Amino acid sequence: MSEISLLESQDTERLGARLAECLPEGRLQLHLEGDLGAGKTTVARALLRARGVQGGVRSPTYTLIERYDTGAGEIAHLDLYRIADPEELHYLALDELAERARLWLVEWPQRGAGVLPSPDLVLHLRVAGGGRAARLDSRSAAGRAWVDALRKGFDGADAAGRGPVPKYSSQVIE
Repeated sequence: MSEISLLESQDTERLGARLAECLPEGRLQLHLEGDLGAGKTTVARALLRARGVQGGVRSPTYTLIERYDTGAGEIAHLDLYRIADPEELHYLALDELAERARLWLVEWPQRGAGVLPSPDLVLHLRVAGGGRAARLDSRSAAGRAWVDALRKGFDGADAAGRGPVPKYSSQVIE
C-alpha cells in the first residue's frame, strides 16, 4: 500500500488523470472509498476526462450509474451512496454492465458489499489538514500492475517510461 499526500485540490485531479494514464489492459474495478467531500467524484471526473470524455461529467448520485464510451472501451461510474441494501443492485443490470464496461469506478462500494465484483484497486481518500490523503490498496495482479505503473510516474517517468511527468506537490509515502 502507498499513501499519497494531495496538498492542493489540483493534486486530486492529477491523481485521477495519472490513474487513467496508467490503466492496465483488461476489465477492471476501481473502488473509491472515503467520507463525503474526500474527493471520490473529483478523482472519477479527472480519470474520465483523461480517457477522453468530453462534455458534462455528472456525479451519478441520483442516477446511480453513468456510462461513458471512450476510444478504449466503456467506463461505468457508479455512486452507491443512496443504496440502502446491496440487494437493490440486482435491479441495475450489472450483468450487462460487466459484459460491456472495461472499467468500473465505484463510489461508496461498501454499500454494494457481497453483490459487486471484487475490486482490482481500492483508492481510500480522506481529508488531511488543508488537503487530502489517498491510499492505494491493490487487490489483484492487475491492481498491483496499476499501482506499480502509477508509482513510476511519481519517480519521474510516465507509465511507458517516457520522460518526466508534470511536477506534483504530492508525495508518495512508502
